[in-house]
Amino acid sequence: MAQKVWFVTGASRGFGAEIAKAVLSCGDKLVATARKMEALRFLGELDNLVSLPLDVTVEAQVNDAVGSALSKFGRLDVVVNNAGFGLLGAIEESSAAEIENLYRTNVFGLLNVIRAILPGMRQRRSGHIINFSSLGGYAASAGWGVYCSSKFAVEGITEALYSELKPLGIHATVVEPGFFRTDFLDNSSLVSTNAKIADYAETVGKMREFAGGHNHQQPGDPSKLAKAVIELANSDDPPLRLPLGSDALKRIAEKNAYVQREAEQWRTLASSTDF
Repeated sequence: MAQKVWFVTGASRGFGAEIAKAVLSCGDKLVATARKMEALRFLGELDNLVSLPLDVTVEAQVNDAVGSALSKFGRLDVVVNNAGFGLLGAIEESSAAEIENLYRTNVFGLLNVIRAILPGMRQRRSGHIINFSSLGGYAASAGWGVYCSSKFAVEGITEALYSELKPLGIHATVVEPGFFRTDFLDNSSLVSTNAKIADYAETVGKMREFAGGHNHQQPGDPSKLAKAVIELANSDDPPLRLPLGSDALKRIAEKNAYVQREAEQWRTLASSTDF
């Protein structure tokens, strides 16, 4: 495969770190970004690596980082929007400030990066945007409502991008990982709502217990996910959606079946509203 230039957000840990290492190991060029430069030291100093500080919520900083990347390597072939975090809590428990903070990174930050990189991709009529969603971006669960809504937004953005960019020779894919053995379930990537309402003990409370008890026990292998993303980027005809993990495939199939059953159950009423 021809050498590619990657731009990866949130490259300091989790999926971002594994993807960064996989990119470098296959000989591609990498622009690795993270909020704190010292968190990228594990990647070393290499000719095919540029490490940049980047808070995706600051649009001017995003534009500067993309400008620096283009000055160094001349183009960006693959952009991985991985930066993000989770919020665990009931919808009612989630404050306006907590919700806005989540969306600022998971949605508005992703859009900042997309707007910054697309002019160059359009000019070259090539490129691949890979947006990280989640299994929760396809099927929401109690306790994850606000987080899932941010990933539902990523799904919608990517689905529209796929249609808008395909005629221009640019690909867009949304990746939907299931549970992988990263630090996502600890406080480095997951925030719990300040409010706790007793009435949600049997739903959200049990989800909090599940999250605490399954940290670093998840079934997915992050290094295998990184290899899958490399293969995705090297595909001539990449998909709109790529679920990763057997648990993701199972949950997606269950939701599809549920939606189909419900649509059939309510078909008469649903079709009764036409003129």
